[in-house]
Amino acid sequence: MKGRIFLLVFSLPFLGVGLWMLWSVGSNLHDAWRMQDWVPADARLQRAGYETHEGDDSDTYLAFALYDYSFAGQHYSGDRVGIAAGADNVGDYQRDTGRRLQQAWSQGVAITVHVNPSRPAESVIDRNLRWGLVGFKSIFLLVFGGAGAGMLAYSLLASRPRDSDAPGYEEKPWLLNDAWQSESVFSNSKKSVYVAWGFAVFWNAISAPLPFVAYREIVEKQNFVVLIGLLFPTIGLVLIGWAIRQTQEWGRLGPAPVVLDPFPGSIGGHVGGTVDLRLPFDPNRNFSLTLTNLRSYLSGSGKNRSRREKALWQDARTAHAEPSARGTRLSFRFEPPTGLNPSDAQRDSNDYFVWRLNMHADMPGADIDRDYDIPVYATGAQSRRLPARVVDAARLRQEQLDDAAVERRLRSTDSYAGKEVYFPMGRNSAGALAALLFGGVFAAAGWFLATSEGQSVFGGVFVAVGAMVMLAGLYGMLNSLRVTAGPIEITSERRVLAIPVRRRRIRRDEFAGFRYSSSKRTQSGSRHVVHYTIFADDRHGNSIVLGEDFAGSSQARAAIRWLAREFGLEQRLSRGGEDETGTGSDAADETDVLAADR
Repeated sequence: MKGRIFLLVFSLPFLGVGLWMLWSVGSNLHDAWRMQDWVPADARLQRAGYETHEGDDSDTYLAFALYDYSFAGQHYSGDRVGIAAGADNVGDYQRDTGRRLQQAWSQGVAITVHVNPSRPAESVIDRNLRWGLVGFKSIFLLVFGGAGAGMLAYSLLASRPRDSDAPGYEEKPWLLNDAWQSESVFSNSKKSVYVAWGFAVFWNAISAPLPFVAYREIVEKQNFVVLIGLLFPTIGLVLIGWAIRQTQEWGRLGPAPVVLDPFPGSIGGHVGGTVDLRLPFDPNRNFSLTLTNLRSYLSGSGKNRSRREKALWQDARTAHAEPSARGTRLSFRFEPPTGLNPSDAQRDSNDYFVWRLNMHADMPGADIDRDYDIPVYATGAQSRRLPARVVDAARLRQEQLDDAAVERRLRSTDSYAGKEVYFPMGRNSAGALAALLFGGVFAAAGWFLATSEGQSVFGGVFVAVGAMVMLAGLYGMLNSLRVTAGPIEITSERRVLAIPVRRRRIRRDEFAGFRYSSSKRTQSGSRHVVHYTIFADDRHGNSIVLGEDFAGSSQARAAIRWLAREFGLEQRLSRGGEDETGTGSDAADETDVLAADR
């Protein structure tokens, strides 16, 4: 209880900073929008310049001016220089503006001010919005405000932690989690709807005035740099679409809990169960279930800490669907190997493990996409209520889908050297283009900050990060892989722009088996996909790449079956052949045959 009170009190300063920045950014955007209708007038400066405010870490500057002007036959005085009030050191705006005004004052030159025609006593010298300052404040708004709101919500809504030393919890640690008191486990979809709408409303409330400000800047001043600012309302529209789809998905299925059999799921045993959906049964519709063992941890230090997730193990199954009283019943079963980490019932530490079951199906309108964080422990228990016919049918269907996916992707050709399989340039075009776009936006933003806002260090970091992401995207787009299985040896050759950069080979008579290992992980929201690379190992510890970027371990096993058949190799796994986490654990010995896998 004390920890919750401390977190509540600790969240208030962060939330206060976020709300203050929200008011500051919002008022600046509102002022910039309404000032577009103010009319120009000549003014005479009474004094002008800039002040230097010394601080412990850095100095800040404030341009000031006092001026007189006439409007509609009345005499007025004003002292507002720009839209934003207060001193800052974001770029050279304050000093440059102060010097310009001071020079006009010393020379007795008239300046132009903009006057509110409905309230002539209100005026401003520069009504242009400082995008660099808005971006700087927005960082504080999102980081501090988001952290404060998150800590406040957690302190008020999170369930009270149980005493892990109390009797009964040592043998059944999953009961420490309020959501795991029975075999029915609910998804986080309802909470996701609230989060999606809250974030969408929050984002759009900030960015709504930007299109109006940008329109005036472009039409009247030909200031096309402000087009960068239109990214914010564009993202806002995407967020609204995301919130609508989340709402549609929830309304289509309702709670739809997964009923585990056994409860809890078992490492080294079975993770299985059923899900009842209020959908009419359709024998042609596939429901894909993905089980992932994740590590959730805090990355970075100080103010830059953020929570990340890393997929450690993953497998996919196509659920067996059949009619039920509610509409459609899905049945599934996984067999996770031993040695994986169990679920953490209480996530009160910086580093904990999660078992996540994702259910996905392509549907007209909003797709089904649900996540269930389920309890999985090393109990060795097996399913009791799932019929063998259901499990076998689901396994066969998954193998058929994986084999079909591999057949669509891989092609073998006959050459003078033997059988060839070619992975061409551009095969990862979607991910590569995303990396190029993301890196390009980062680099462009950094260039703008460095050249237009005077933020050379901050902008340089953006440019460097963007350039590295773009290089990674170019490599993903331009590299190719050619695998040749001849009568004596098997060769793997990597090229970039058709230029060989690596060539490796193993002899057929020394082939020890296949091995597949996780090579990269992609994430979209809470969904993770573990991508696998397939190797051929020889008896001397050498290995060559035979294929890559297969989504999920079941597809990797299907690719091994295909490669073994095409290359005339035995379908067996070498020692450590199921290195799904990239750790090199001995999941299978040299006599294990892939056909008997799971």
